[in-house]
Amino acid sequence: MKQLLSGNEAFARAMYEAGVTLAVGYPGTPSTEILENCAKHYKDSFRCEWAPNEKVALEVAAGAAMAGARACVTMKHVGLNVAADPLLSLSYAGTPGALIIIVADDPGMHSSQNEQDSRHYARFAKVPVIEPSDSAEAKEFLKKAIEISETYRTPVIMRTSTRVSHSRSLVELEERQVPDREIAFQKDPKSYALVPAFARKLRYVVEDRVKRIAADNSEKWTLNRVEEGSKKLGIVTEGIAYQYVKEVFPEASVLKLGCAWPLPEKLIRDFAAGVERVLVVEEVEDFTELNMKAAGIACEGKKYVPNIGELSSDVLRESRAKMEGVEYKPCACCEKATDEPLPNRPPTLCAGCPHRGLFYALSKLDVDVTGDIGCYSLGVQPPLSALDTIICMGAGFSMAHGMSQSGQKRKVVGLLGDSTFFHSGITGLLNIAWNKANCTVIVLDNRITAMTGHQDNPGTGKTLMGDPSNAADIAEIGRACGMKNIATFDPLNYAETSAVLKQATESDEPWLLISKSPCVLIMKERVGNVRKIDAEKCKNCRACVKTGCPAIECTGKNKPEINPITCNGCSLCNQVCKFGAISE
Repeated sequence: MKQLLSGNEAFARAMYEAGVTLAVGYPGTPSTEILENCAKHYKDSFRCEWAPNEKVALEVAAGAAMAGARACVTMKHVGLNVAADPLLSLSYAGTPGALIIIVADDPGMHSSQNEQDSRHYARFAKVPVIEPSDSAEAKEFLKKAIEISETYRTPVIMRTSTRVSHSRSLVELEERQVPDREIAFQKDPKSYALVPAFARKLRYVVEDRVKRIAADNSEKWTLNRVEEGSKKLGIVTEGIAYQYVKEVFPEASVLKLGCAWPLPEKLIRDFAAGVERVLVVEEVEDFTELNMKAAGIACEGKKYVPNIGELSSDVLRESRAKMEGVEYKPCACCEKATDEPLPNRPPTLCAGCPHRGLFYALSKLDVDVTGDIGCYSLGVQPPLSALDTIICMGAGFSMAHGMSQSGQKRKVVGLLGDSTFFHSGITGLLNIAWNKANCTVIVLDNRITAMTGHQDNPGTGKTLMGDPSNAADIAEIGRACGMKNIATFDPLNYAETSAVLKQATESDEPWLLISKSPCVLIMKERVGNVRKIDAEKCKNCRACVKTGCPAIECTGKNKPEINPITCNGCSLCNQVCKFGAISE
């Protein structure tokens, strides 16, 4: 039976068919739907969990794999930075059960703060990296990765991307096959206890393993394939880039790499010897190109193919024109499309979003604001313009600490969300309390992990599998960290929000504030009654427009109006109107 599946759905299906025991991860676009599909379709067959962060997720999966179970962990590319600590050590230890790290890269930065290439971690950690180019390969390659992991006792990185994760193709469905073995940890300190005396010996084991995998990657595995074509040009490619190569260079010979590291050197050398010219087409970094050149294999790549942004057929057509020394001319369909470009839709907080009231109040204060990763990142956009920095998860608190200790006079406010607080904010808060940093930090608790699609977190009282659980209390955690000044407020109450912010930012002590109001998208009804603007009372001061609410519309010199379809009745607009022009 065949079914049309996205790449993420195919990964979930592969876990089911391969007899995976545990799947764990942290939500992050474009990887989020993998575990959501596991919980939706296969929770009766294996355990699925959200972890507080990616480091915890990988360590949980490693524990299961050390007991002999098959385990998968999912994350987006920046999550691998968080999980890098256990990854590099687990490469030495190895596991008897499969340990697969599915990492979703985001070329083009559709929903990410950087464009890093996860293949570099494979070489760094000395583990294989496998990369599918469509949904069918996502399922097939994940099952092969499980086989490789158990054969060589190594973690395996499965690299996907936004296009592979979210595009659909036909996938052959098969039955679940559970390995016939007992799940029980076998004590072996010389393998699993990485004290220096043991780790030094394992270092040689790792190098030998890399050599064996490289040889088998060239000669035994079915992940790589050669597609014969013109001998004038041979293209080495992998992942989604393969699809664009077949469209733009239909006549070329192609070596499609399913496993780019360890480098299948013999296979690539034989392929290169059979063609006049070798072009490497890969997305983002020149990973394979540099490894080929290091092995003495002549090739070209980033000289023609860009290393910034997402590849596409159009981008590759321009690369081909550059390589052939001709002027690039878009195809007729592309020229037609550019005649009438789609209107720009700037990202904005939803109408009725509880973060808006907080950001509006912050924008009225003379403070520096260190932001973080989540929906509230949109607070950096005009007209709110309330954030000054956005770096990585948890940095909202830690950078506020550092900035406040720098000697500057202006007060600092640090922000992060509830899920981010549990992910990597607690240690930053502990540091603030311990070192008595004179800053105000705020947890924007909208009762859900919102930006990645409304996943539960330790504060919601529910697990990924839908079971009720303990709900972590942010204020109690703050007290346990040593914070003495803690206040919870409703950001939809503008007067209360302003008063609490004023008290905290004028204090000489650190404060933890909790802005608590549920995400408007998880509520089943409007926050309040729809608002309207009385044109006669309106002075066109546009204070309401400066809240950035998309339900408030105005053009030119016209007075603003409220769209009754999109208004969620949060009442922030009539709270900031000084002329009483806005009512229910």
